[in-house]
Amino acid sequence: MSRPHHIDFITRKLSALYTEINLCGKLNFLDRHLHAETFYAYFFNELFGWQLQNMNIIKPNAEAIDLIDHKNKIIAQVSATATKQKVESSLTKDLSSYSGYTFKFISISKDAGALRGKSFANPHNLAFDPQNDIHDPASTLRHISGLHIDDLIRIATLIKKELVTEVDPVRLESNLAAIINILAKEDWNHNDPTVETIPFAIDHKIDHNKLDAARDIIDDYSAHHNRVARIYADYDREGNNKSLSVLAAIKRYYVTHRARLSDDDLFFRIIECVTASVQEGANFAPIPAEELELCVNILVVDAFIRCKIFKNPVGYGHATS
Repeated sequence: MSRPHHIDFITRKLSALYTEINLCGKLNFLDRHLHAETFYAYFFNELFGWQLQNMNIIKPNAEAIDLIDHKNKIIAQVSATATKQKVESSLTKDLSSYSGYTFKFISISKDAGALRGKSFANPHNLAFDPQNDIHDPASTLRHISGLHIDDLIRIATLIKKELVTEVDPVRLESNLAAIINILAKEDWNHNDPTVETIPFAIDHKIDHNKLDAARDIIDDYSAHHNRVARIYADYDREGNNKSLSVLAAIKRYYVTHRARLSDDDLFFRIIECVTASVQEGANFAPIPAEELELCVNILVVDAFIRCKIFKNPVGYGHATS
């Protein structure tokens, strides 16, 4: 498994966990299979090289502290809530015995970015820098994206052991895999003789997004847009929102990665994400890697033409099919 695939695997599994926590609104949703604080101790130890332990094992029902690392002098609060009041309620508890320790606030479902610019009551004068000591899903995933492949493998291995059976118990069928199965049966050696010229300037959008390396792929496969549209139309006869869900999945990969990638890097990351997602679908009928690459390229280029991914230049008209 390549570095991008490790990143995408970790991102998908953590995103599923964050989503489930958001839906439940509490930590104890994992009690049936996994104690949440214990998982995050293991996870952040792998992520930052800490030696956190679950405080409940050492001192049951300890106030304001979920995790502790005596060697590195760290105490941490793990929370599904991310508010100033929540942070201060932890800092103002009796933490006098932890003089010289650093306080970490770990939000495991909510964006805590707004908290990093705030000041907090800290009566026990613990070391606490909101910019560096507040962690949330977005900052955690950003950190993961910059790790060495060996570190990614360690984290992916931990997540497979701890989360895969709980959060993702079975491989699910996906519409992405289904549409690739359909595309794989098409003969793409020849363009559709009835194809019409796309009534807008794709080159303007390519230039606007600085897609230099991707230009050839877009140029090659944009000619198949109308045929893909007909395939989508046939696919939608099997049920509502079939093609919409495929395009939404591609857009989700674009939205997920555009904060730290752009231009060609972002385009090819979308292709990698779609490929990995298709291969994980329980209904994917394996085909040679080159054929899978061809079909995914056609699908992503079609999403580009439909303006589901990448920004449009001012006054840009797009395909409505």
